[in-house]
Amino acid sequence: MKPQVNRPPESAHRPQTGFTLIEIMVVMVILGLLVAIVAPNIMGRSDQAKVTVAETQLSNIANALDLYRLDNSHYPSTQQGLQALVTQPSGSPEPRNWNPDGYLKNVPEDPWGAEYQYVSPGTEGPYDLYSYGSDGQEGGDGDAADISVWKARD
Repeated sequence: MKPQVNRPPESAHRPQTGFTLIEIMVVMVILGLLVAIVAPNIMGRSDQAKVTVAETQLSNIANALDLYRLDNSHYPSTQQGLQALVTQPSGSPEPRNWNPDGYLKNVPEDPWGAEYQYVSPGTEGPYDLYSYGSDGQEGGDGDAADISVWKARD
């Protein structure tokens, strides 16, 4: 005959599953505090972030324009536009050594969904490259101010 071992009921040793209401409430309070502290700092910066993105894109386009000039001895004309950095342009001045891979994969839009403005020759430099800002119109203040590649480089 086997000796009998006293075992507690199975329900007494079952691991706890799920969270208690108190644990869930504590987590919710902690998340609420984090959102209350962090959100005001982030929310006010989206306009500033778009200006920074525009300045970075202008700088990248300017670098591509400089490479175009190194290869072809001139910048694209206003009529050829920034698309000359993506596909070989026609018209005058004709690019003699246009890079078959192009200079940009595509011409980006500014962070407000508008095209960058390009004029060659420019009034601020060999070309003018700028965005009208959030209002899409010339002039303005704050995030609505025009953003020029020449002002961004200063």
